[in-house]
Amino acid sequence: MRKLTLFLILLLGSSISTHFFVNSSPSSILRDLSFENNIIELVSSNSANLEFKIPEREILSYGIKGYLKMQEDGKISPGKPLTVIDFSLPSSEKRMWIIDMKDGMILHYGLVSHGRNSGDLMAQKFSNISSSYMSSLGFYLTGETYQGKHGYSLRLDGLEKGFNDKARERAIVIHGADYAHENFIHQTGRLGRSLGCPALPNEIANEVIDLIKEQSLLFIYGKDKEYLNKSAFLNT
Repeated sequence: MRKLTLFLILLLGSSISTHFFVNSSPSSILRDLSFENNIIELVSSNSANLEFKIPEREILSYGIKGYLKMQEDGKISPGKPLTVIDFSLPSSEKRMWIIDMKDGMILHYGLVSHGRNSGDLMAQKFSNISSSYMSSLGFYLTGETYQGKHGYSLRLDGLEKGFNDKARERAIVIHGADYAHENFIHQTGRLGRSLGCPALPNEIANEVIDLIKEQSLLFIYGKDKEYLNKSAFLNT
């Protein structure tokens, strides 16, 4: 089975290592890789004539793997998009994508802030601890909306024990903020930073929240060896 699995992965040109597929049947491997490759190609072709970058293939592949897992478990609502945030990019760059998983269209591409203790321009440190004021990596389910001190906001439920499962008690939510605006970059060379929340520019926050609220999948990536090596999603 391992030899067949490896053969199928090499045949289809997957860039992700075999640990994703060791316990899968050949038919499910083909189905999942076909879906993954199809979405990646659609994202690439849909964005070819637009003036923005798309997520790195490996990062997008991670996100799609998580999406397939949550879809199989019945934990994401049908038709909901996948949101990918790439914290390996500086905050001065747009690093948040919302992707329609039916046709690979980019529904949103924009700025997002990281936690103040994760770093200045670059997010380099991550934590799941209350009052750390750091961002947390991994997969989240979006929850319900509410009106809070930052206005219209979206609760998040972290799905990865030890990495982001304290999101609720830490009040890690998506909200709008003045410091997440491009004008702040012009003044300081970077976005302002949150207390750990992925904060968005005020003028688009409500629209984005309505797009991804209530059981869609969010994946926050960062160059963190502990997460990449120990994530249950990435190493099942």
